[in-house]
Amino acid sequence: MENSRIRRSYALFSALFALLLIAGISARAQAPVDDSKTVIKTNKVTDNFYTVDGRGGTIGVLIGPDGTFMVDTQFAPLTDRIVAAIKQLSPGPIRYVVNTHVHGDHTGGDANLGKMGATIFARDELRDRLMHPAPGPNGQPGMATPAIGLPLVTYENKLTFHMNGETVDLIPIRRAHTDGDTIVYFHNADVIMTGDFFRSIGYPNIDRANGGSLDGMISGLAAVIALAGPNTKIIPGHGANVDRAAVVAHRDMILGVRDRVAKMIKEGKSSDEIVASHATSEFDSKVPPAAPNGDRMADRFVGQVYAELKAAM
Repeated sequence: MENSRIRRSYALFSALFALLLIAGISARAQAPVDDSKTVIKTNKVTDNFYTVDGRGGTIGVLIGPDGTFMVDTQFAPLTDRIVAAIKQLSPGPIRYVVNTHVHGDHTGGDANLGKMGATIFARDELRDRLMHPAPGPNGQPGMATPAIGLPLVTYENKLTFHMNGETVDLIPIRRAHTDGDTIVYFHNADVIMTGDFFRSIGYPNIDRANGGSLDGMISGLAAVIALAGPNTKIIPGHGANVDRAAVVAHRDMILGVRDRVAKMIKEGKSSDEIVASHATSEFDSKVPPAAPNGDRMADRFVGQVYAELKAAM
């Protein structure tokens, strides 16, 4: 009897310890970011086109007498400092904002820009997802964007702006990183902004919960390759600016991983077995880390490729 009580007490202690450990890990993972320490930096690309770095996806800014055209907005707590940095480039109003895709590190500041009078443009699918966000990675409900932050103008085909001596094309990319992706092409500057269906760091993220697909990502990269010339500056959603050759290499890497995973599926291997086989090993040395700890998110990408190929069988 005594031994039984001891075992029950030990089991209860172990369970409580595990719960406390999990809660501690979760709390650390969800600890709020101190954005007062985030450095906002503007980078000149051409005489009237700049990028802005902060926390989240790269922002693009076209300035001139017709006002400012902005690509993506990063997180809401950074808006005032981002706008202040842009006003140092040009005091004119921020007239237009376009979102390359739905994720909060690219759209989080939309409501703030909407309150400042900017007109927001995006794909129909992106607007719908801002209104009806997918659950978070732990199943927690998403938070809908307030009406002031929703795109006022949506499009399903190419849309063109003519301002500040520049021609800017918004080119929809179907079901790539998400189902609402857009390429932003600045003709005179010879600049292409891709959002996150191309990132020059880490392995791709096919966000299937938000409508992304492997085939769409490959098609999107093919569109960038076809659009780019030898001197085109390609600005990814995250990472350093690159040229056309880097996008070709990235596309070829995806095709290589896809073919390797497809072969192992035909051999009857499970998802866990394929992830454990390090199907990306041939490319790891050529893919810059996506996180400070050196993580390239290879296992996530292989799992996403497996899920899509297996579902298509």
